[in-house]
Amino acid sequence: GVRHGRATQGWADGQGLPVHLGAPRVSRVVERLGGSTVVQPGGPLVGRLRVPGDKSISHRVLMLAALADGTSTVRGLSDGGDVACTRRIVEALGAGVVDVDDDTISVRGGSLGAVDHPLDVGNSGTGIRLLAGLLAGLPFRSVLDGDASIRRRPMDRVLEPLGLMGATVAGHDGLALAPLDIRGGGLRGIEYRLPVASAQVKGCVLFAGLSADGPTTVVEDRPSRAHTEELMVAFGIRLASEADGDLTRVTLQPGRPSAFDHDVAGDPSQAAFWAVAASIVPGSEVVVGNVYAGPARSGFIDVLKRMGADISHDPATGDLMVRHAGLTGTVVTVDEVPGLVDEVPILAVAAACAEGETTFDGVGELRVKESDRLATVESELGRMGADVRVDGDTLVVRGSALRGTEVDSHHDHRIAMACAVAALVADGPMTVDGWDAVATSYPGFADDLDLLREGA
Repeated sequence: GVRHGRATQGWADGQGLPVHLGAPRVSRVVERLGGSTVVQPGGPLVGRLRVPGDKSISHRVLMLAALADGTSTVRGLSDGGDVACTRRIVEALGAGVVDVDDDTISVRGGSLGAVDHPLDVGNSGTGIRLLAGLLAGLPFRSVLDGDASIRRRPMDRVLEPLGLMGATVAGHDGLALAPLDIRGGGLRGIEYRLPVASAQVKGCVLFAGLSADGPTTVVEDRPSRAHTEELMVAFGIRLASEADGDLTRVTLQPGRPSAFDHDVAGDPSQAAFWAVAASIVPGSEVVVGNVYAGPARSGFIDVLKRMGADISHDPATGDLMVRHAGLTGTVVTVDEVPGLVDEVPILAVAAACAEGETTFDGVGELRVKESDRLATVESELGRMGADVRVDGDTLVVRGSALRGTEVDSHHDHRIAMACAVAALVADGPMTVDGWDAVATSYPGFADDLDLLREGA
């Protein structure tokens, strides 16, 4: 599905909304000024679009295709920089990746080997943690590195289980930080209880388990995203997930995936930006097509519904339909947070535009993302005039009038896009410094914003 371009005169699925097709063009209401972007307030937003393929799934699909014997076909892969780094890494390791057309690639896998240079994950925390697991199971030495942000992110949470499995993984200068020096092979299956709900750590252990001697079990106190399990089962890996009281146990048998054919659905975390934008901008009516509808990824929809949003998601088509509605504050509980960790910044914008107070409990994990997202949400929404505060691991946002000002992405794609959405209801233009961070996950975000404005 082409994501960007001029609104046509056709209508989308009887919704009475313009379909966006064609080639990208220069934005008019979103202006680039050097490394900054200026977003003008106003609306409404009207139309239908598709967001990039799910980033979390795209990383995993590339890695499983590289491990599989034979050639796999993948459509709808994320076009962001994070996934491009994972693609370059599996190519360097020996997978043959070919662009079939604008939306389809083929991956010839099954024969991976050592390289004589560090493998660069760019800005991707998902990439470095999952690849650490994959490489720990392969019988050669690898080095994983990334940008300055990656070098600050804690890797102890994957170094510990990989060490228990028998891998030799060392961080920079003896610390649990990238670059990671991995001497793989000779792993044994273990049972590992996650100290913190994390799909990345779970995925790391399961990827390592594919090459281990004996089964590998991951135990969770709270369910995290299940993309690794879903894809492994779909591609022929023997894996079982079962409830054990309040715990979830995921047990994997070692093996290799079969070659496969897979369509990557649209990224819910990216769709969340349009869901909030349509909710807060009067007169808006937006449909986001082909949005992934699996477990632990629809939490933002539940939160917005509680706040009064006019939102629905059709799991059969993936259509996410949102119309403007008045929002009121709510409480996001600690049990909801593992499935919402990427959506909290944009939900904080919804909260700033809602009546009353919204509380996000147990969101300490946001401190170790691309930026300290608790600090950056507080600082950048605060610059806009929002009533926002952090109290320990709790984020509290009270509805406020927002003002146009200059804000900083802190090199974090989700902070940049959240600020752009907030700009739509501000009292003047918003300048977002460090806009280039958006390219890691959603390069066409500004074009899509422009198109939805044109649709009105």
